[in-house]
Amino acid sequence: MKKVLFIIAISLSAIACNQTAEVKEVKTAYIDTSVLMKEYTEAKDLEAKYKGQSEEKGRQLEAEINRFKQDAANFQKQAQANGQEWAQKQGAELQKREQQLSYAQQSLAQQLQQESGAEMDTLVSGVKKFIKAYGKEKGYAYIYGTGDAASVLYAEEKYDITKEIIKALNDKYKSAAKTEDKEEKEETKK
Repeated sequence: MKKVLFIIAISLSAIACNQTAEVKEVKTAYIDTSVLMKEYTEAKDLEAKYKGQSEEKGRQLEAEINRFKQDAANFQKQAQANGQEWAQKQGAELQKREQQLSYAQQSLAQQLQQESGAEMDTLVSGVKKFIKAYGKEKGYAYIYGTGDAASVLYAEEKYDITKEIIKALNDKYKSAAKTEDKEEKEETKK
């Protein structure tokens, strides 16, 4: 009985070895995420938007800082002429203004960082959804990311689809912008 089972097992393994398994090729690619974010038009527009806001609000704050510096310089000149009691009172007011300006700078930086961070998170989420849909449409089993958040240590350049993704994302962004412009024009006509 043991010999029969042994012979059957050997026969089955021999038959299994003779059959070739069908090997499916797995289609993979990678995207250099740092290049993607540098060359994606919507990301550039978002960066420019917050850089402009930062400069505009920074100029307003800079004007107040310059006025404070002038007041501080005038204070030193007048302190000797007006006496110690006046100097202490004015000095306290200047310190209070300085703290308020410092707080305003920090608040502005934090506000811009939060706003841009939220929009950037939305943009990254949209890019991920786009890449997922792109991968399904093009038949990729895997699309890896390289760059700042490196998850691939090596990849042949022939698998790099970064430029394709940038072009497709930019085309999608341009067509969305044109659609918004059309809708705005139609609304202004009404």
